[in-house]
Amino acid sequence: MTAPNRNALWAQAIVEELVAAGVDAACLTPGSRSTPLAVAFATHDDVHVFSHLDERSSAFFALGRARRTGRVTPIVCTSGTAAANFHPAVLEADRARVPLLALTADRPPELRDSGANQTVDQEKLYGGAVRYYKDLPEPEAAPRKLRSLRTTVARALSAAEGTPAGPVHLNVPFAKPLEPTAVEGDVPDDLDPVAAEGRRPSQSTTEPFVDRMPGTPELDDGRLRRLADDLEAERGLIVAGPADPPRFDRESIVALSHATGYPILADPLSGLRFGGHVRVAPVISGYDGYLTVDPDDAPAGPVDDWPAPEVVLRLGASPTSKPLREYLARTGADQYVVDPAGEWREAEFSATDLVVADPSRLCARLSEVVRGRSSTAEQWRRRWETADRIHFEEARKWIDRGDGMQGRALYEGWVLADVVDLAPDPATVFVSNSMPVRDADRFAAADTSAVTMLGNRGVSGIDGIASTALGAGSGTTDELICVLGDLAFYHDMNGLLALDRCGIDATFVLVNNDGGGIFHKLPIERFDPPFTRQFKTPHGLDFEPSEELYGFSFARVDARPESALETPRQTFRDRLSGAIDGEGSHVVELRTDANAGHRAREALEATVLERVAQETQTQ
Repeated sequence: MTAPNRNALWAQAIVEELVAAGVDAACLTPGSRSTPLAVAFATHDDVHVFSHLDERSSAFFALGRARRTGRVTPIVCTSGTAAANFHPAVLEADRARVPLLALTADRPPELRDSGANQTVDQEKLYGGAVRYYKDLPEPEAAPRKLRSLRTTVARALSAAEGTPAGPVHLNVPFAKPLEPTAVEGDVPDDLDPVAAEGRRPSQSTTEPFVDRMPGTPELDDGRLRRLADDLEAERGLIVAGPADPPRFDRESIVALSHATGYPILADPLSGLRFGGHVRVAPVISGYDGYLTVDPDDAPAGPVDDWPAPEVVLRLGASPTSKPLREYLARTGADQYVVDPAGEWREAEFSATDLVVADPSRLCARLSEVVRGRSSTAEQWRRRWETADRIHFEEARKWIDRGDGMQGRALYEGWVLADVVDLAPDPATVFVSNSMPVRDADRFAAADTSAVTMLGNRGVSGIDGIASTALGAGSGTTDELICVLGDLAFYHDMNGLLALDRCGIDATFVLVNNDGGGIFHKLPIERFDPPFTRQFKTPHGLDFEPSEELYGFSFARVDARPESALETPRQTFRDRLSGAIDGEGSHVVELRTDANAGHRAREALEATVLERVAQETQTQ
């Protein structure tokens, strides 16, 4: 390795170690103090550099790419508020267990706490949200320091991609000169080659200085047998919440379902709701529509009249569906929360056991030792399948009923079903928080198509949605569709610049109900003022001019009850199909009425609950 000065040597060592460990892309934002790192990444032949103007968008882009690929995409910024703008994505990566490496350039120690321009306290800037933090020493062409640096990079990657995966932070101070200008004597000609090149005599030029050997936590044979005995109940459930990257192994979980007879209640972000395994596995996807209690505030809903499950095996993060979470808490069943990191992800505090094991490996081993299922288990599974069928039958009736107010209003909820129906095979569908992910949970039925549905459910914010989706799109050749609300679209319009700068095509479905539609689900809706002004926050923005600003095509469909459009749903489907089949990027805006939509959801829910109560009593 040759370098004109110690800063360049230091940055090159960091980048070389990352590349040797498998990193193939990085997200950079402009700034002076980060110049050595920017140059090192930009001049490396094996790194794809994604250039961003906004640090928040850059961090969410890297988060999305890692969510799709399971591997780190480093984010690089200059000092000061630039590093603070990484923080929202760091928090999401922490709670969602997405690997992320933040490389924040900093002033040298003598300039800290001195009033020097653009200098803030960046030590442990992200607090407890990171798996690993280190304030690197100042660059120096010293063998021990370079060996330490390379080892630190390996440790950071191990922490980021380990169990649980998550964000790590390396703070990198640089003193001037920051550019790759020659400084005589900075890098000795006789520098130890092991430190300079990062390769021991026995290593090839493509190997990292420190090899990482991750392990998989699993139960010993005795504990596995005891758990298998507990799963030999007549009525049980496998509940799969949002999956951590990498996603669940479908075959293992399907094998356990077959061995036990238990249905799989699959969150839309679990990776188990869509795919060829649905043909042979009892995947339940409409539970959010019938597990709720009666809308008239009766003490229980129809499912509470069924025999309760005896045992529940819970995989992944806490489910998106509140009715499902509350149902599990009401049942009194033995609940086994499986978490490879041994962390607690069950906020109802009704689970009885914590199983520290890799969920896919655990299910594969359990499927081999669980003894046969009973006829009661078959009957139990059919009850769930019947309720699921009823939910989707009634939902389709409502949306197909015509152009009356209820049909138009429900359309906002049904948009996710249309997106999944029209998505190419394969496709990546990214859903925003607030209503889109909830509508995906309720209206996107289990399907055999190769849809990978993703979302930011770690801290469930609406910031960075477009950027995260585009980052996910950068990690695959699948068609990318992002469904988001008007506030999320507005919140991350900066991120749309990545369409052109990063060369990504996407179709955005913009559900515009003029404000925070989800607040209609809360009791505060009954108090107006302040509801409209302070919670729903209507903005009246026209998003069509963004077409010219960001270079995509824009189409609008008005699905509000007062609209003169005769066939809002079919028009939307036509526009969406055209966007997916067309070249370049597209935004298809759907204007809806949030209040009418929620009232329609409530009416549909009442119909479903009544039918489920009638038709599952004898099962």
